[in-house]
Amino acid sequence: MIALVTGASAGIGRDIARSLAKHGINLIITARRQDRLLELKKELTAEYGVRVKTITADLSSERQCRELHRRVQSCNIDILVNNAGLGVFGNFTDTSLDRELDMLDINVRAFHILFKLFLQDFVKRDSGYILNSASSAGFFPGPMFSSYYASKAYTVRMTEAVLEELRHKGSNVKVSMLCPGPVATEFLDRAGVSFAMRPQSSEYVAEYAVREMFGGARFICPSLPMKLGLAVCGFIPEMTAAVGARLIQSRREEL
Repeated sequence: MIALVTGASAGIGRDIARSLAKHGINLIITARRQDRLLELKKELTAEYGVRVKTITADLSSERQCRELHRRVQSCNIDILVNNAGLGVFGNFTDTSLDRELDMLDINVRAFHILFKLFLQDFVKRDSGYILNSASSAGFFPGPMFSSYYASKAYTVRMTEAVLEELRHKGSNVKVSMLCPGPVATEFLDRAGVSFAMRPQSSEYVAEYAVREMFGGARFICPSLPMKLGLAVCGFIPEMTAAVGARLIQSRREEL
């Protein structure tokens, strides 16, 4: 088998690549930072003996998203880990519009383009796995992190809708949605956000996600408290959930 992992230079993407390599799966890893990709390639080939190809790409560019798909089409990808993502934290009136648009290009447009193109390939041959990195944030409003939460709501609703289409068609393509709570990665540092809830380790989340994906799980949430929180959110008004989200988030410099 061969997997394509986007956003593989750090965090959950990097650790999912490691987990897949442990299973003997060959990899194509992509991100913006070539040096990180080459370090990961060296590690995985030495430790697990798998074949690893690196592709440096800026997925905020529609052209580069399409080019990535074109470049790997002949490889007959079995697994797409649609993981690349960004976050921008702060009051909506204060945050950088340019950074938010860059985030939306990756979290929404790149996610959509790659999900569609690879799903079309997989449906034609009636096999394959897709793991979309969503977030528990996609299920309710997120003051102070509003654009990120909204972008992940797009991932959640798109994945849910496509799952029903595949079920109705009787397709053998497996699509999963990873919805963790806070995870201890540099993503939080770059976004400038911290949470009252203790973040889970990226390694644990990645191992859990890969195991559940191969088990055919549609919804993957590695945290029991977060599962319970999402269940409770289904019974309270959205604006009440928004207040709760604001209270558990704060800038690191305010802690």
